[in-house]
Formats: sequence, C-alpha cells, structure tokens
Amino acid sequence: MLFNNIQFVIFFIVVTIAYFNLPWRGRWILLLLASCYFYMVFKPVFILILFATIVIDYYAGIWLEKTTDPGRKKLLLIISLVSNIGILAFFKYYDFLGDSLNEITQSLFSRNVVPPLPRLLPEPVAEWFLTGNGKVLLPIGLSFHTFQAMSYTIEVYRGNHPAERNFGIYALYVMFYPQLVAGPIERPQNMLFQFHQYFEFDFEKLKSGLMLMAFGMFKKVVIADRLSMVVDHAYARPEEMNGLSLLVATMFYSFQIYCDFSGYSDIAIGSARVMGFKLMENFRSPYESATISEFWSRWHISLSSWFRDYIYIPLGGNRKGEARRQLNLFTVFLVSGLWHGASWNFVIWGALHGIFSIGGEWYRKLLKKAGLLFPGNRAVRAWNVLLTFLLVTLAWVFFRNVKAPVERALMILKKIFTLSFGDPLQTPFNATEMWFCVLLIVVLLVKERYYLQIPTKNTARSVALFSALVVLIMFFGIFGSNQFIYFQF
Repeated sequence: MLFNNIQFVIFFIVVTIAYFNLPWRGRWILLLLASCYFYMVFKPVFILILFATIVIDYYAGIWLEKTTDPGRKKLLLIISLVSNIGILAFFKYYDFLGDSLNEITQSLFSRNVVPPLPRLLPEPVAEWFLTGNGKVLLPIGLSFHTFQAMSYTIEVYRGNHPAERNFGIYALYVMFYPQLVAGPIERPQNMLFQFHQYFEFDFEKLKSGLMLMAFGMFKKVVIADRLSMVVDHAYARPEEMNGLSLLVATMFYSFQIYCDFSGYSDIAIGSARVMGFKLMENFRSPYESATISEFWSRWHISLSSWFRDYIYIPLGGNRKGEARRQLNLFTVFLVSGLWHGASWNFVIWGALHGIFSIGGEWYRKLLKKAGLLFPGNRAVRAWNVLLTFLLVTLAWVFFRNVKAPVERALMILKKIFTLSFGDPLQTPFNATEMWFCVLLIVVLLVKERYYLQIPTKNTARSVALFSALVVLIMFFGIFGSNQFIYFQF
C-alpha cells in the first residue's frame, strides 16, 4: 500500500480510531493484522517470506538466551544470520551474481554455469516469485525488515536485550506497518518495549504526528514527484541531452530522492507518533553537511548507524590503526552500495562515497594545517557544504542509472563535465514551471532549517498550518502510482 494515495489515508484513519478504542491485547493484534494487510496489498505471497524469517528469528532469540555454551550460542547466531542473509541474497542478488558469472564463463568457456531459475523451481513457485522473463521478483522492503530482524538476534546474542517471548509482539516488531517497507530500521531496545505499553490518546502527539505526515506528503507529491518529471525526461535518453540539461536533472534528482525518502520517513514517524509510538529520526537536513561523513550522520541515519554498529565496529573500527580504519570505512561503503541493490552502479556509488569520505579527511587536515578550519569560519563552512553537495550529486548519477550499464553513467558525467552554459535547457517544463521547481527547493531548504522554530504548540496555528499544507498538497500535488524510490530496496 502506498502512502501517497487515498487508500492509505482511509486505512490510517480506520486503524488509528480502532486502535484507541481497544485494550492493550486488542491493540497489538489489530496492528499485526493491519500490518499483514498493508504488506499483502503489494503482493500477498510475499508475506510467506516475511513469516519464514519471523519464525526463524523468534526461536533463534529464545534459544540464544537459554544457551550458556559460547560455541553453541555463536552457532545459533550464525544460523539465524545465514538464514536471513540467504533469503535476502537469493531474492536480491541471484540474477546479478548469476548473470555476472555467466558473462565470465561465456567469455572463457562459451557456456553458462548458472542455470535459469525457471528450470530449478517447481512451476507454481516460479509463477509466484519470478517475472515473465524468468527474473526473481524482489519482495517490497526486504532489505529493511531483514536488517531489523538481524539487529534483534545480534542484540539478544550480545546480551543487550532479552528474547521476546510473545510471538505476536515479535512479529509486530518486524512488521509494524509505518516502517515496514522503507524504515527507519529499528533496534529491539528502541521498539519492542513500546509494543508492551498502553498509550493514552495524546492530543499533542496527534497534532505533531499529523503535521509531520503532512510535511512528508508535501515533500513526496508536491516536490519529489514534480522534480521526477524533469529527471525522468533527461535520464530516459541521456545521449540526446546536452550537459547543462543533465546537470540540472541530476541536481533535481538530489532533491527528488531526498524528498521521496525523507517524505516516507516523515509519514512513517508521524503515523506512529499519532498512536503514541516513537520511531527514530532518519534524516537531519543532510544537504547542510560539510563533509561526506557528516552527510552520512544525517542521511538514512537508521541504516548508517546499523552499518556502524554491526559491520564497522566488529571489523575493528578505529581500534587497529589508521590504515585499517580507512579499509574498514571503505568496506562499509562498499557493503552499503551492495545493500541498495544488485548492480555495479550501486557498487561504484558506494565506492565513491568511501573514496570521498577518506579523501575528505585528508582535505580537512590540509585546511587545518593552513589555518582555515576553525569554528566560526562561515566562508570555509559554506564552501565545504557546497563541495559536499556537488560530490554527493555527482555520485547520484550512478544511483539513478542503476538499470543501465555503467558506461551510460560515465557518458552522463562526461557530458556534465564538458557542458556549455550557452546550451538550451531541454526539459518537459516551460520556464515558469522550472522556476517553480527551484522555488519549491528553496522552500524545502528553509523548512528543513527553521521548521522546529514554528510554534505548533498553539492549536489554532497548528490547525491553520496543517490546513494550508493539505490545500497545497491537493492543489499542487502530482497524484498517481508513483512508488517511493526506496521501496525497491
């Protein structure tokens, strides 16, 4: 079910009203059933995959807590992690790895070594999980709820959280509908205890939650989906576009993907807040960052902190010398690229962020040595923010070009670096519409910087602002079947 359609609005209202009219036991049952329905709207059979991981990790958590033998405990954790990663790898990477291996063996031995899946799977199963051309269908949000499930077993293994004995509550932890398909990726110590609580109706949480949902919807349907028209036009046939048009489209994509993903997070956090739940912050004005490291502390915070806690630190973090630290950092960015999808474009995108992050440390050392890097130097800070934005934007070329060969992304970058500002702007919009897009981006940046200063505690002002947002959404929104970008991960 998409957040940006009337079906979700009706679903949210009905579920929320029912939620506040039920006792605690009825509430978690309602939310679990509602979450199952929410997920099954996309493709009902995918819930079987989700259910399989829930059963594995529920019992793994209990056995991990009961087991005192360290070797047996580690084995149980490995079985749980391999089960989760195996399911994720099959659905997300089988085609990518199979095609890559077949390309190699075709060039060396003139034959394929990885057989097509329709030959391996029974016909009914193939119909459920494969496309018409025999490719694997990726279940919606598989990477998100897999990582959330893995965080549970890891935290139980480390002794940081007790195993959840209530199967329904654990299933709800994995399936909670606001953040089921695109996060935030929660930890058990942040969420599980909340499902055991009884939240009274709170008018202040209702106001702030609805306001956050409205801003999220505004980001998605007014800004992101409008900018996508310019981006899709340029990236559909980049070979026919000039460098200036591709640069503008790529810069628009930076704001499109931000508004699309942070808009989803705002709606998720807001809808949970209305019912009393607190989800973690997932974005914090990332385009105000002065370094790539700072960018990742503000962008998709739940994922970057997951990689920090469960990959970077176990690899050694910064405890084994500078060279090892940089290798660990680069490894995390590579894994992050692969997490986003099975494509060499994603791998390159992750590698670029690793290079930018490590190179940025050397750059900052040079600035410090030159006496330019000190608190209060606004000029250098502004330059670094601009530089960081440009580096992130150029890396987005590979991310946006994920379904095409790497050569296409390189061609786009070549055109951007050799652009002429005298070229005509090739867009589907006229000048007025383009300036309106620019205005929306300015409004976004101002809102992201100053929204917390808006006095929404006052009910009259809150209602007025919320009503104005609804009117703007209805009047300027682009409505249709535009799926959120991160649903594909």
